[in-house]
Amino acid sequence: MSQEYHVTSLVVHATPKTLQQVEANIRALVGTDIYAITPEGKLVVTLEGSSQRAILDNIEAINALSGVLSASLIYHQVEPLVQESEEIL
Repeated sequence: MSQEYHVTSLVVHATPKTLQQVEANIRALVGTDIYAITPEGKLVVTLEGSSQRAILDNIEAINALSGVLSASLIYHQVEPLVQESEEIL
């Protein structure tokens, strides 16, 4: 089984009233980072992981957070991880 690196970006829309708690909950997830937040409740989030399942688990966790109205997938890329012994010199 080959190893992969996945990176995904999302726009998450939360209610302004719950924004701080939603932000804290997203930051607590492994492999997540928040790059922008608006007072209206929109967050730009990236997810990184070693499998599609890890990415999907985080998206499902974000969607399940209290105060989250939606999480829209913007971008997803998969790259194979090359072992040092496999690298071409």
